[in-house]
Amino acid sequence: RNIYTFGPTFRAENSNTTRHAAEFWMIEPEMAFADLTTYMDTAEAMTRYIIRFLLENCPDELAFFNQFIDKGLLERLRLVAESDFARVSYTDAIELLKKNDDNFQYKVSWGMDLQTEHERYLTEQVFKKPVFVTDYPKEIKAFYMRQNDDGKTVAAADMLVPGIGELIGGSQREERLDVLQARIEEMGMHCGDYEWYLDLRRFGSVKHAGYGLGFERLLMYVTGIPNIRDVIPFPRTCGGF
Repeated sequence: RNIYTFGPTFRAENSNTTRHAAEFWMIEPEMAFADLTTYMDTAEAMTRYIIRFLLENCPDELAFFNQFIDKGLLERLRLVAESDFARVSYTDAIELLKKNDDNFQYKVSWGMDLQTEHERYLTEQVFKKPVFVTDYPKEIKAFYMRQNDDGKTVAAADMLVPGIGELIGGSQREERLDVLQARIEEMGMHCGDYEWYLDLRRFGSVKHAGYGLGFERLLMYVTGIPNIRDVIPFPRTCGGF
């Protein structure tokens, strides 16, 4: 009932930052009989397991990165391994960000997609540890994310970590056929192009959830290396090949 994939992903948008590559690898679990809370619990446990494993089995390597790349690396990793991740709704996060709005390049308003500066402020200044931001406006999320009862938000959550911003993105998936069809049409897409996907709901579906972890961003986080191009042997970037 639970499956995962681990393979290359290609970015559609032209994002030229130290956090983005045109090709990157994703770990993508999908879990049956799971909701948003199940996804967050699983993603948090997986992240903590990875960090604890590295702290126990790669002390020399992490000490090297701590000495020469990022002086606060070991302290940050130990904090993550030992603490529970914070959780805050998108709406509450916007209110927290508005208190510091004058210091942001991108002004804060409800309905906007959070920028890296907003993500890092939340996780580095407000909560000082990883945080899940939940229940995003449906307009800025994919059609397959489950619509909440308020009709304005979806059961989605992004996991933000200090120094990086978003590390994991995921959601509870929309299992209701009629709601899914209405959402596809609302977004100006054609249901006929997604019949194969709709059939998964038509012929039997259950509550389910999933997420994606960017592997290279995970490497950035556990090594302290600030540029994604430096954790990939042969990086593919927009305009670079």
